[in-house]
Amino acid sequence: MSIFNTYKGLPKCIYALFCVQIINRLGDFVFPFLSLLLTQKLNFSYSMTGVIVMTASLVTIPASLLGGRSADLLSRRKTYLIGQGIAALAVLICGFIKNPIAIISLLIVSAFFNGFVRPTIYAITSDVLSPEKRQIGSSLTYLGINIGVALGPIIAGFLFNNYLSLLFILDGLSSFIAIIIFYIFVEETRPQGGSIPEKNIKEKEASGNLIEVLLKRPSLAFFLIINMFFSFAYSQTTFSLPMMMNEVFKANGANNYGYLMSINAITVIFLTVIIISITKRFKTLINIIIGGVFYMIGFGMIGIIGSSFFLFIISTLSWSIGEVITVPNNGVYLANNSPKNFRARISAVSNLTYALSTALGTSVLGKYIDYYGIHKVWSLVFIAVFIGICLMTALHIYNFKHESLK
Repeated sequence: MSIFNTYKGLPKCIYALFCVQIINRLGDFVFPFLSLLLTQKLNFSYSMTGVIVMTASLVTIPASLLGGRSADLLSRRKTYLIGQGIAALAVLICGFIKNPIAIISLLIVSAFFNGFVRPTIYAITSDVLSPEKRQIGSSLTYLGINIGVALGPIIAGFLFNNYLSLLFILDGLSSFIAIIIFYIFVEETRPQGGSIPEKNIKEKEASGNLIEVLLKRPSLAFFLIINMFFSFAYSQTTFSLPMMMNEVFKANGANNYGYLMSINAITVIFLTVIIISITKRFKTLINIIIGGVFYMIGFGMIGIIGSSFFLFIISTLSWSIGEVITVPNNGVYLANNSPKNFRARISAVSNLTYALSTALGTSVLGKYIDYYGIHKVWSLVFIAVFIGICLMTALHIYNFKHESLK
């Protein structure tokens, strides 16, 4: 009952987006298993798999920027519907063809148009929520993602091993269901001016181009760069981790990976409200630093725990807590420091930095795995998160001193 009370009184479209996120992630079967699909079903090497996954990540960069610009200048609603619709259709077609090159090409097309979606949903959420409600509203849509993920990977693991064509078909169909819900319940939210109170100076409309806006906000620009270290680490949950599970548990690797992803989602579902009630009293960057510590422990231990599935569960619990803390706070920091007429584009830049860090994490680590083995990856991830924690701490100190001088 307390969970429902926590999320009471939010705008109706937030509840609609909550449902959209549940359905999208429940049916998000293909991309979490992409590295296993390429290595096990399509027989690509680790290094080639890294290149393909890197390409799928890189294409989201221009797509996210294009989608963000469209959402800011034209329409949030139409941008989402077009991007999600084409992405869903591309995945759906994969269920009816067998040619590996055609499948890879369509998946890259799907990844491109999926790049339209995230900045648009972020902008809609920021549009309709006041600064005081953003952490709660963002956590609800984030909770929806993880309710879907709680069951999705288990279903996907079963389909991956037994009905590969249905993996693609059901992924596409679930996206179309989400599109229908969005079309019915989410109205256009693009600001026309005057929707942000005057006291929120950082959210007032800004003139100039995107680069000029970021240069005038060095804290925001540095935050986007520093966050790449955390994104680099988190991207291993869909690249190195499934291959690690396959290496350690052999034939049971895909199923065990699915279980870990469901444990991740269940952890998020049950801990999100509790953690928000604890961390809402802290500054946003402090929360992200705390989340980084949980990342560092969770990912760092993977390379030294051997074949104990119980310890893999402990590792997953640790980085999942880190995820619960960092992800909503990332969105809140961006929303509170972005001009309202640049929201989708700032989100697109955030997606760009995530894609770059993911591309680095897949291409470089793919070759690293070929040479040194999957077990050696996790010490590098540990170091990356540690560097991110140090830099985020420095940014927090800079912000504190800068605000004290005002």
